[in-house]
Amino acid sequence: MDFTLTEEQDYFRTTLTRALQRDYTFDMRQAIVDSEDGWSTDVWAQLVELGVTAIPFSEDIGGLDGSIVELVTSAEVFGAHLLVEPWIGSVVLAGGVLSTVDHREARSWLERIAAGEAIGALAHEEGRGTPNPELVTTTVEITADGCYLLTGEKRLVLHGGAADVVVVTAQMDGEIGLFLVNGSAPTVTTFTTIDGRSAAHLRFDSVPATLLCSKTGQQLSEALDRATVVLAAEAVGAMGELLSRTADYAFTREQFGAPIGSFQAIGHRLADMKIAYAKARATLLYTTGLAEAESLTSRDVAVLKAQVGRLGRQVGESAIQIHGGVGMTDELAIGHFHKRILASDALMLNKELLPDVSI
Repeated sequence: MDFTLTEEQDYFRTTLTRALQRDYTFDMRQAIVDSEDGWSTDVWAQLVELGVTAIPFSEDIGGLDGSIVELVTSAEVFGAHLLVEPWIGSVVLAGGVLSTVDHREARSWLERIAAGEAIGALAHEEGRGTPNPELVTTTVEITADGCYLLTGEKRLVLHGGAADVVVVTAQMDGEIGLFLVNGSAPTVTTFTTIDGRSAAHLRFDSVPATLLCSKTGQQLSEALDRATVVLAAEAVGAMGELLSRTADYAFTREQFGAPIGSFQAIGHRLADMKIAYAKARATLLYTTGLAEAESLTSRDVAVLKAQVGRLGRQVGESAIQIHGGVGMTDELAIGHFHKRILASDALMLNKELLPDVSI
């Protein structure tokens, strides 16, 4: 299995990195998080121009027909810059699920999502700590004239408050049905997650919906597995940036007339951070290869999530400890990277229980 990027993929990664280094510094990002919308339409327009929103979609709807490799490559860069724009929610989650169904209206929304003209959101998880479709309790009522009405509550919908369209899962005759809802239809409670993303809880009280597919359990699980791989890539990108920033700090900050990185204890901790990052990224690359080869299983995703969650916490805590008290402040990026890793670990928990995974 070849894990090296092609020349085109490497060029895309370099272009995306340079764009964010120039126009998405940590201070700029903090100003965006503190803004009314919580994300920047100007940054979003730049990402659209770079083609990031079109990556996973087929060319016949205006996409780039990219693979999960391009998604993972982009996610690593976004994790290294703590992106808060709705790429994960709109392109990876909503777009990824819509791509699994053959429906005229789904195709229409996919075209708009790929072009960056619309924001999509996936309303699936209901506060039970896992995206397992078997735990969905939102219900659908079919009226006498054939209309579908949704009732239930969805939790932690990424960019749910800004969505033009919401993809909703609901119980339907013992199966999981997939529905489209206008973004303004549900009752929306917006908030900001600990890592700076905009999110919302959505309440559906007999909300009109369009049925996309009445039996989508397997396709949904596969789409969520692929989205989990992309989320893990964001966390790995944050880990890599933490390692880089902490090493720079350790060999710049002096104590007793010498850089603290020259102290044995600090050197050992930096070495442990590098090993942890290497193990997490190796697992990510291997899992991405499985996904590209269409050999990905839920257990593979569980292993990846367990590895990145455990090792990511180790890297984040070590980075904060090496920085000392300043590592806990909001003025420094270190704590924010740690929050992104923790938040990514809490999202999309796999239904398979792997309490003690080590590679």
